[in-house]
Amino acid sequence: MIISVASGKGGTGKTTVATNLCYSLGANVQILDCDVEEPNCHLFLNPEIQASKSFFTPVPQIDEDKCTYCKKCAEICRFKAIAVFGDTILTFPELCHSCGGCVLICPENAVTETGRLLGVVEKGSFDNINFVHGRLRVGEAMAPPLIKKVRSYAASDKINIIDAPPGTSCPVIAAVKEVDFVLMVTEPTPFGLHDLKLAVEAVKLIGIPCGLVINRSDIGNDDVRQYATQKQLPVLMEIPYDRSIAEIYSKGLLIAREIPEWKEKFNELYKKIERLVG
Repeated sequence: MIISVASGKGGTGKTTVATNLCYSLGANVQILDCDVEEPNCHLFLNPEIQASKSFFTPVPQIDEDKCTYCKKCAEICRFKAIAVFGDTILTFPELCHSCGGCVLICPENAVTETGRLLGVVEKGSFDNINFVHGRLRVGEAMAPPLIKKVRSYAASDKINIIDAPPGTSCPVIAAVKEVDFVLMVTEPTPFGLHDLKLAVEAVKLIGIPCGLVINRSDIGNDDVRQYATQKQLPVLMEIPYDRSIAEIYSKGLLIAREIPEWKEKFNELYKKIERLVG
């Protein structure tokens, strides 16, 4: 089972739900933090990091002794990562999407590949629960390859909880495609509803079942619930705007650990997801 916890915007409580759900389910679960631009599951779980590995993506390297400046490599690149001006050829690694087309099309075999550092993947554990997250290199724009690398650690014999990036852009799609269920986390405010609509439509386009958690459920209005009813989007859990929960969160602690009844509620949340998927 792979469950991706997503949201239309940041600050809705996505990581809170992902970490508490993971903790509540126990040893047969692992969490994959795919919010690689700003991973923060570790702040709540405090895992012991046992391995760290740099991750590189292939980018073109030109052998100018072989290059005839025919421009075929530049013509095939949709992202303008190669430019040819007369007898000068330039590469722009930050623009490269690592498709390998330039290598395949070069008639002189003048294009090879070297690596560009994207970030690191760190593995660890807490309470016998597996933990994996990615950290994108500062200034790097290509998050999807690193997200795919983090997702490659998903285990078929475990429940995999993915903490997805916020929003609806390419990194989000990389974190939610080909999962069993997407758990949307929102808040009952106009901004929350606006961004929830964008996220739900994106998930429905790729045909993945989804459900809703409403955080800070007793603020705002009922527009989110009305939208959920209209779209037949099941509301699987509501988390109230409660001072004790806010204090626990502000200390970097887990609600399910500090308030035992919430552990049961998160377990019930998973059972509801199981029934929907099944």
